[in-house]
Parts: sequence; structure tokens; C-alpha cells
Amino acid sequence: MRTKQSGVVLFIALIVLVVMTLAGIAMMRQVGTGVIIAGNLAFKSNATSVGDLGVEDARAWLVTQGSGTLSNDGSAQAPAKNGYFSSWDTTFNPTTYNWTSGTNSYQVTADDGTGNEVRWVVHRLCQNANQDVTNSAQKCVTLGSTGSGGSKGGGAYGVLPLSNTVQPYFRITVRVAGPRNTTSYIQTIMY
Repeated sequence: MRTKQSGVVLFIALIVLVVMTLAGIAMMRQVGTGVIIAGNLAFKSNATSVGDLGVEDARAWLVTQGSGTLSNDGSAQAPAKNGYFSSWDTTFNPTTYNWTSGTNSYQVTADDGTGNEVRWVVHRLCQNANQDVTNSAQKCVTLGSTGSGGSKGGGAYGVLPLSNTVQPYFRITVRVAGPRNTTSYIQTIMY
């Protein structure tokens, strides 16, 4: 005679199947989160390295400008490039600055091939805008070069003094906006 089965094994098998399904879903989510984090880190690293493109573009522009252009904020008398300011701005904050306004920054590229938009702003590190560095009322962070031709104890290369020049420092701020809302800011000081 056959004995009647109560179905306990089927009930236990269904419970084990549900637990295994939940464990599989949890593992898939963990792996997916890890891939997303790794992808975001790669985008951030790429955006930071692309910032050099903006620094080099701003540096190349600065090198080709005369002191008249660099003493001016870009008024009608001597228009400078968008994104250049002839004084430091103590309230400048790259994270709250309006980078997309037409005259606020200079756009190097809308897409560098990897989806990054690169923009820069240059501030001459002087207190007063639209004044030459040599103006007596001007206060600038400068590199002054004077000398008498000595070489500090080494071999002498000449006896003519260096010409007295005053070179202001410039702060270059670059913003790189990339895919997945990736944003990087790079600042460089140069003279």
C-alpha cells in the first residue's frame, strides 16, 4: 500500500529556491555598484587629466599678449579674451561661478573626444583692475628680477645687470565638465 505524502519536501525546496534567488540578486547588485563606482572614478580621472588642455591653452594665450591687454579687463578700448580678468577676485569660487555665460570664461573645446567640455578663467593677481603693474597705486603679486650679474659663487657668465622687470602672477582656473555630471577644477599659478 502506498502511504500518503504530505509535501513537506516541496515546501522546503521552494523556500531554499527563494533564498538562493534573493542571494543571487544581492550579488548582482553588488557587482553592478562596483562597476558603476569604477566607471565614475575613471570619468573623474579623465576629466582631471584633460584639465591640462585648458591650462596649456590659457598659458599660450597669456604668453602672446602684451602688457596693454593684460592690464585691461576687456573694455571697448582694448578687448581682452573672454575669461580674462586684470585683478584678483577675492569672492571667486569655481564651484559657484557661472561658467556658461558668454564672457565669463573661454571655452577651449565643447567635446575633447571623450565628452569633456573644457573652459578656463585667468585672474591677474593684482588688486586694481585696468591698471598697469607699474602704477604706484597698484598692488600685485609679482616676480621682480634685478641683479648685478653675479652667479652666487659660481663661474661668472657676464657682468651686465639684468633689466629690472616686474612680472605679475596669474591664476588659471580650469573647469572640465564631462559625462555623468563629472566636474573637475584645476588651478595653476604662473608668471
